[in-house]
Amino acid sequence: MKEILKIQDLKLNYGLVSALKGVDLSVSEGQIVALLGANGAGKTTTLKAVSGLLKPSSGQILFEGQNIAGKSAHQIARCGIMQSPEGRHVLLGLTVEENLRVGAHTIRSKAQVNANFERVYQLFPRLKERAKQESGTLSGGEQQMLAIGRALMGSPRMLLLDEPSLGLAPLLIRDIFEALQKIREEGTTILIVEQNALATLKIADYAYVLELGKISMHGPAEELLHDKRLIEAYLGG
Repeated sequence: MKEILKIQDLKLNYGLVSALKGVDLSVSEGQIVALLGANGAGKTTTLKAVSGLLKPSSGQILFEGQNIAGKSAHQIARCGIMQSPEGRHVLLGLTVEENLRVGAHTIRSKAQVNANFERVYQLFPRLKERAKQESGTLSGGEQQMLAIGRALMGSPRMLLLDEPSLGLAPLLIRDIFEALQKIREEGTTILIVEQNALATLKIADYAYVLELGKISMHGPAEELLHDKRLIEAYLGG
């Protein structure tokens, strides 16, 4: 399987605080790879380093063989990496359709933008029903669908997801995770950060566990689902 993302010895500091202490991970094309761990472990920091929102202190982030560490978020989006951030961050005064159009800012082809709208509306029919509605009037689950849809509008080769299940009811979490499996089946690689370890491991191909800025455990998701240390630490025994 072709490797699409390789992170090597990634270090990142917030002032005097060392947030990432030499993270190594890789993601193969067409996979869902999970990054698990407690609050403050460095999961969101890792995603922000990949998407260009934070500048690493040292190390490499290779995307399709090209070192993108330290590039701007705009340059990285043009490379084909899009992020759906923690807390959704939808543009509340804009309609659903307008929010989605913002996500397509890197796409020059009108036909491609239209095809992306079609893809998003097939994945999330509720967004099509509410296309002209202001996004501030949507439920939390609908806003999460919109945040993922907006990232997909940029035709990503790789989708970064930060806590997509946060604050959602179990039924909505199931819908979101089913959509993620479809996105993967359509050929988009996913790197997902999640507190909900159990639900994530059920859909992931491979997983890494971050503890205090370092990878403490990794392996096929199916194996980690049955790993006693992980069950005790993150799955409630």
